[in-house]
Amino acid sequence: MDSQQARTGIVTLSGKQTVPETVARLAQILESKGVKIFAIVDHSGEAEKAGLHMPDTKLIIFGNPKAGTPLMIAAPTIAIDLPLKILIQEDENGRCLISYNDPEYLGARHNLPADLLPVLGAARDLAQQLAG
Repeated sequence: MDSQQARTGIVTLSGKQTVPETVARLAQILESKGVKIFAIVDHSGEAEKAGLHMPDTKLIIFGNPKAGTPLMIAAPTIAIDLPLKILIQEDENGRCLISYNDPEYLGARHNLPADLLPVLGAARDLAQQLAG
């Protein structure tokens, strides 16, 4: 993890597909695992509606209440960072970037017991799969 990632807790990977292809692939993976997509926030689409332009940017919010609820019981403030999220965006060079919150950062931020940290690794595992 570089110093910016350590400071912000955000990890960014380069994807090999376009933003729409990556979003579709993530949705397919989540659906196959029975994980609920709570929302797909189309930041660039909303910017366009406001007469502004930004590169293609989507935030996918997903989770599983059976997995997340024990975290919120153990550390109620983690609810601000749950459900899990993956940001998929196009950079200034047209490359797809995949970002997520580092699970260890979130664990430390909310003082979670170590045995609950694996749940937070789901976003990391998915992002790595998408970037692969």
